[in-house]
Amino acid sequence: MTEALLKIGELAARADVSARTIDHYTNMGLLAPAQRTAGNFRLYNPGDAERIRLIQSLEAQGVPLEEIATALNAGHSRDMNEVLARIDDDLKNLQTVTESAPVEIHGLIDIIATRVHSLIAVAMQMPPDIPIL
Repeated sequence: MTEALLKIGELAARADVSARTIDHYTNMGLLAPAQRTAGNFRLYNPGDAERIRLIQSLEAQGVPLEEIATALNAGHSRDMNEVLARIDDDLKNLQTVTESAPVEIHGLIDIIATRVHSLIAVAMQMPPDIPIL
């Protein structure tokens, strides 16, 4: 049995964000309503709560919302969601390493993190049909 679609307030409560955040993410193309009611109210899939958590986690790691939107709208969002989740995990691991690393190498780790963000930005702009070696 499938879960019922959620009104904006219900989705906001599940994702622990404001309805305004849902509006903002929808306007940026990060979220898309599954359908609209007869009164033109937006209804969202329950899985969008997890998508919001992923978006916020990536944003907290320094990935700009515009880049996240580009990735999610690349035509194969299910695959891209998995990629973004792995990137999020990798960035969290890098942060953990930074916290336990000697102070002398913090600068090097910061450079690596900046480079990772740069590579993510480049990858998100690549057409999906380019073969990756």
